[in-house]
Amino acid sequence: MSIPRFLAGFDSASAMLRANAAFLRGEAFPALGESPSLRPLVKATRVLPPALREKVFIASGATETISPRRVGRIDTEDISRWADEEYPRRRYPAVAVGSASGALTHLWTAMGIPWLPQTFFIPVRQHVHPDDPAGAMIKGIEPGRDLLQANPDIQLHHMHDANQDRLMVRALTYFRIKRRTLGPGYERFLTERLEPGGTIVIPECTRSWGTTTLGPRHVFQHGAVGGATEEEFHHGGERVAEYLERYRSPVRRWYGPEPDSTSPESEWGFEPALREDIERFAQENGYRVRRVVHDEPDSPSPLVADLYRWWYARRGIESTRLFVASFIVMEPWWVLRTGSVPFWMTFNTDTSYRELENYLEERGPFDEILLTLFQNGVEAVGLPTVGDWRRLLGKARVSGSFAGLKAEDHPRDLAHYAGYDKALRKVPERHPMPDPLSLRELDEFLAGAGSYPGVRWE
Repeated sequence: MSIPRFLAGFDSASAMLRANAAFLRGEAFPALGESPSLRPLVKATRVLPPALREKVFIASGATETISPRRVGRIDTEDISRWADEEYPRRRYPAVAVGSASGALTHLWTAMGIPWLPQTFFIPVRQHVHPDDPAGAMIKGIEPGRDLLQANPDIQLHHMHDANQDRLMVRALTYFRIKRRTLGPGYERFLTERLEPGGTIVIPECTRSWGTTTLGPRHVFQHGAVGGATEEEFHHGGERVAEYLERYRSPVRRWYGPEPDSTSPESEWGFEPALREDIERFAQENGYRVRRVVHDEPDSPSPLVADLYRWWYARRGIESTRLFVASFIVMEPWWVLRTGSVPFWMTFNTDTSYRELENYLEERGPFDEILLTLFQNGVEAVGLPTVGDWRRLLGKARVSGSFAGLKAEDHPRDLAHYAGYDKALRKVPERHPMPDPLSLRELDEFLAGAGSYPGVRWE
């Protein structure tokens, strides 16, 4: 079954679900899960000047949009049917349901279990000026009302980010929906795929953001995780002014609606109402429930990387290669096949840079580092330079390199998406795919690993 027409394929939830499902089918995840026939076209963008690459990037996102007039016809249960078709039809000892995290995607694949997202992205076809968040909010009110009226068990987070998503918000409105209940489709999936007495793992990201209430189950979020801080989105600052001047904006700070509430962050944050419904369902059907509560989407990254190193050591594999994934640029199957250690960064910004730098200082050195960087076409607030990333690569004892990235074109090297997996496939080292990591083995690792800041197992 193809992804529902109203969902974005380039989003964290849909891409990570497809990466997870591909792994469980015994498949790799090249080109962000898109058709291999698109690779030559994506690679050809390297001959285009930067301005044209930006237009290609915008156009690629615009092709996935839905008309605001059709939003009221969306049935979010179509998402459940699609997820059901993506995963192999067999019983699993556990199923994860909740927040997206690339680090946890590597945990789910190691355990050989499916993950069902709480949050999905519906791109609505509307044209707004990126530096007019108030105007963007107003244009989203009517289609948002239609969507919620047709789907009473979700809540809507309309997100507008003129920093990381500066190019995309010109062509589309970011509607992110969060499930408040499992719904018939997810319940059916759990009943049919989860072993009797099995475990439902709930990944809960506690990241929140100031929001403006537009109605029952409907909030507007000005800004998003990555680069610029929440304070900078709402009140400006030197970095914002320089950024807006560079992009020839008519303003030097953003004037958005004042927040009147705090909500789960639109893309990563977990809505607790879903946990209550999962616990109800688990109690009725004899399933166990475990929670992995984390402060930021990338908080589990050091834990998962260390878990892989521990797992490799038990299998007699020397873990000397670090593969750094970025947003949806990941390759779980080849990571395990080559005995590489996965470290996931939320984006390509300074916060992700610092997390990677800290991990290398505390756990390194590695013989080899392969680094991916998400390409969004924007020289955003908080974007490290290529020189900064090269300094981290220089911490490798033998070889540090960008994985299929033409560094001088960053952040506009769209061809990176067509070649990041080749860096792993070129690794001569090969290992048999292991049996899935069991919950007992995970508990054994956690018992000896100590605490990890920002991550709690409950």
